[in-house]
Amino acid sequence: MLTPFEIVMRLLLAALLGSIVGLERQKLYKAAGLRTHMLVCVGAALIMIVSAYGFNEVLGREATVLDPSRVAAQVVSGIGFLGAGIIIFRRDVVTGLTTAAGIWAIAAVGLAVGGGLYLASICTTLIILFVVVLLRPLEAKLRRGRRHLSVSVLADRSTPMSAIENAVRTANTTVSRIYLEKVEQSAHYNISIMLDSASADRSFVVIEQIKNIPGVLRVEIEE
Repeated sequence: MLTPFEIVMRLLLAALLGSIVGLERQKLYKAAGLRTHMLVCVGAALIMIVSAYGFNEVLGREATVLDPSRVAAQVVSGIGFLGAGIIIFRRDVVTGLTTAAGIWAIAAVGLAVGGGLYLASICTTLIILFVVVLLRPLEAKLRRGRRHLSVSVLADRSTPMSAIENAVRTANTTVSRIYLEKVEQSAHYNISIMLDSASADRSFVVIEQIKNIPGVLRVEIEE
């Protein structure tokens, strides 16, 4: 059985490691910031402590069999509900995946601290920081000059879709989605096109070509 000092030390260490990652997320004004990461990490640590040491009295009874990992294992799946609440899907664009993954990883750190795996938990925290802080400039560099555009087109029903498709193909880009929606009580269509991995110059070429298609009334862009 753990001593009171060991229990307090593990919970405080979990709070510290959670705050290190949470502070970085807080600076970027993410949905899950300092307090969320601290609470997740401390909660996971406590669950691990309870799972491993909280049933000693029950284990002392005759013919009692208990799996000490069962309670802690629920954190792995249960934390997914919190992560799902962080992820935002809006206009075919998904945001919050990194923060959700960080919440899942920091929960694992809390489990490690609760289980007494101090070296593993500290190393994992450092690796998480490396990923979310030091790799961000590299990721931005890889994406530099490329943009993801959502193009909304209002057109007459007589507008040939083939002309719009040809305009997109000339940009040498990837179309992740084309969605056609009829405007109620109107002879118009709303056409939503998601352009992926298109350079800035080529994207604007596509937009200009779509504007010149007969029957196109309006073209709106959202990055």
